[in-house]
Amino acid sequence: MSQAKEYQSSLSSGHTQISTYLDFIQNRKERRAARPEGHTLFPTADEKMMRIQDIIWQIAASQAPILITGESGVGKEVVARAIYEASPHPKTSPFVAVNCAAMPATLLESELFGFEKGAFTGADHRHIGKFEQANQGTILLDEITEIELSLQSKLLRVLQEKEIDRIGGSAPIPIQARIIATTNQDLTKAVAQGKFRQDLYYRLYVLHIEIPPLRERPRDIEFLAKNFLQEYAIQNGRPSLHFTVEAIERLKAHKWPGNVRELQNVVQRAAILSSSDQLTLSNLLFEGEDVPLSQDWIASLPIGKSLRSIETQFILETLKHHQGNRTHAAKTLGISLRTLRNKINEFMAEGIDVISPVTGRSPL
Repeated sequence: MSQAKEYQSSLSSGHTQISTYLDFIQNRKERRAARPEGHTLFPTADEKMMRIQDIIWQIAASQAPILITGESGVGKEVVARAIYEASPHPKTSPFVAVNCAAMPATLLESELFGFEKGAFTGADHRHIGKFEQANQGTILLDEITEIELSLQSKLLRVLQEKEIDRIGGSAPIPIQARIIATTNQDLTKAVAQGKFRQDLYYRLYVLHIEIPPLRERPRDIEFLAKNFLQEYAIQNGRPSLHFTVEAIERLKAHKWPGNVRELQNVVQRAAILSSSDQLTLSNLLFEGEDVPLSQDWIASLPIGKSLRSIETQFILETLKHHQGNRTHAAKTLGISLRTLRNKINEFMAEGIDVISPVTGRSPL
């Protein structure tokens, strides 16, 4: 190639690179311009989480897979829903959430991909799976590392081919759904241990958001605690509920191994058990700590209510907060899923209304 042609080629290449960069800048400006003035996707006072919101606005229109990682309770599903809310058409496109840890592999497969009538014993009707329900929208695969290897291969095909096969079906079904996956596990370690497919890992690891634990977001502790308290104060008809300075300092000093979910649990419990509008140190009960059997703590109990009624109210409110999700509610309550189901059975036997799961299935 002559020097003239090389020079011309370099100019053309440089022009293409500059055009691509300018297009990128223009698209980013358009996305920022489309952002509602002062709109926040989720409550936060932490700079790291504010940067995550900026990232969400930049990637929300993309159809590429998104992987959200972070410790249990940091708010991975909150971020996933924020991505959906920031997308171009959140009101007309579906958002379908699947808790991969809540179902055995056989049930999860039929829930994700659906099945045809007669596909197996008991299949007396066609069932549309979660991927089809999420077509032209977003599907959230919560705790994706809980999916067994045999099912991971089918998920990989969805990512590669953009199609699914219903169980018992005769032809593939095209699917256009953005996949958001979450995990509290180290995926690279899971791959090294043979528990997660490497090819699936690379397919998911296109856009990655890592959520920092609450202990690394000190400004969020007080901010979120007050937000939660305001929410529960309204729910319980006690708008004057507030923390003392000492209570706030105690919240700040806690390490929060359960992250935002634990903080919410502590605030909810304090709001329910407090007999006055002032939440003090004695109202803050942390998992693993001994209950302070002081006179102040005893005085703070809602005298006149039985322990059974307090427990019932607490469980029902927790279920309501998690939109009926039994697995998340059990984690918040610090009890096993079986124990929670037994409690729900008792409530229903007594004629107490219990919120149904978000799946729309029967309570159990």
